[in-house]
Amino acid sequence: MDIDRARDAVERGSWSEAYDLFLALEPLERPEDRERFADAAWWTGRIEESIAARQKAYTGYAEAGNDRRAGWMSARLCMEHFLRDEPAVGAGWFARTQRHAKSLPDCVELGFAALLEATVLLFSGDPETALPLAERATEIAQRFGDRELLGMAIHTQGLILIEQGHVSEGVALLDEAMTSVVAGELSDFFTGAIYCSVIGACLELADVRRAGDWGEAARAWAESIPPESPFPGMCRINRAQLASLRGDWPQAEAEAVRASEELASFNSALAGEALYETGDVRRRLGDLAGAEAAFERAHELGFEPQPGLALLRLAQGKVEAAVAALRVAITGTSGGRLHRTRLLWAFADAALAAADPDAGRSAADELDAIARDSNAPVLVASAATVRGSLLLAEGDVPAAMTSLRRAGALWQELRLPYEGARARMAYGLALRAAGDEDGARFELRAALAAFERLGAAGDAAAASDLLGGPKELPRGLTAREAEVLRLVASGKTNRDIAVELVISEHTVARHLQNMFVKLGVASRAAATAFAYEHGLA
Repeated sequence: MDIDRARDAVERGSWSEAYDLFLALEPLERPEDRERFADAAWWTGRIEESIAARQKAYTGYAEAGNDRRAGWMSARLCMEHFLRDEPAVGAGWFARTQRHAKSLPDCVELGFAALLEATVLLFSGDPETALPLAERATEIAQRFGDRELLGMAIHTQGLILIEQGHVSEGVALLDEAMTSVVAGELSDFFTGAIYCSVIGACLELADVRRAGDWGEAARAWAESIPPESPFPGMCRINRAQLASLRGDWPQAEAEAVRASEELASFNSALAGEALYETGDVRRRLGDLAGAEAAFERAHELGFEPQPGLALLRLAQGKVEAAVAALRVAITGTSGGRLHRTRLLWAFADAALAAADPDAGRSAADELDAIARDSNAPVLVASAATVRGSLLLAEGDVPAAMTSLRRAGALWQELRLPYEGARARMAYGLALRAAGDEDGARFELRAALAAFERLGAAGDAAAASDLLGGPKELPRGLTAREAEVLRLVASGKTNRDIAVELVISEHTVARHLQNMFVKLGVASRAAATAFAYEHGLA
């Protein structure tokens, strides 16, 4: 029978086949088959059809008096609508789930109801009330031996502990939950839910190594799921963020652009988040027009593009606009500690640019408090960087040096090259203020080399200015370009120059291309002649 073939296709995970078979059998009579059809539609990217079928399954279970399955269907519908950024509808199904839970005996579904309530409370900003509910779900899962409830409950406890500032304990639980994922103990839906959530949490903590390790471990699953389902797009945002933190910005932009396309019909806010990542990468690369377009589109889709947009305004010289936007964002933010840390760091930068040290001090004080409460290395490094920059602006050079030296060491340990280069540049300025010009130039050169490897055009220009003052050089050459020109004139190859300056050959080639345009020459020989004529060789 066709219905048996359809059910078998679901069991095998052959979702396209199952969808086609169930569609031909509509209308379906049994709620179990409506639930199977909903799953098939979901995995093939037909989200509206999936929700409609799941609602029919819920009605069928409820009319039959099956509170356990009706409660599960309402819980799944709650998740679906929250994932689609439809909180009002999600809240309605959440209330329905709680109503069914009151009639349930001691069972696995009661554990899922408790877990759903814990998740809603966590993302509503009440982790203290959420924790005992997640612990109850864990106890029920262990008693009934349900691996899926156990994996979800353990991972939710981890998220709650991290939000409370107990980072090491929370991360240990996330690791434990991920072992169920890589061992293949869970169904694809819960595998995807835990995988995306854990990687996202690691990235929020800027734990690049852990995010990368688990991402590689779960790669086989990620490549096995239907590409039309929502999971690839959601996971791709994580990959974009991971690549951005590692400094692989072209890869980050490619992943983010693709994620925005894949998520456009599923969740506009998630598509907006992907576009935000696109804009932030472009901003760092110096593509200010491209960044503006991405941030504007992200805002249209319902994602607040801060602090990236404000930092773009700073790069454009619009300091007052940056300060005003960040004041509003900080007041209204509902994100986690890392997001608030990024806002405060950006605000401190803007305040210093606006010559408002009092506002910068307020941001630095809050960052210090966040770092003390959590002791997460990335938050400590962020607070140390901001405090050091503020102390330097206030003239307390010894204290600034201590803070910035600590920040640089932490960023290096965390393997975050962009943030590390920023700290080194600030430390170089502190050394210069202390009278150690030789040490200052070493730090500034190291920062410049890092910015160039990353392709951070604006930061590289700033570091170059601090090193040599491009205004004193002919034809608008930067200090770095003049250094490359000197080495070209001495007869060195691109490879020789890359080794000496500790940059890639690709970066050397880009400098040469820019330099040739500025000098109006087309060959190394002509550039060499220019160097000798202007005393640059």
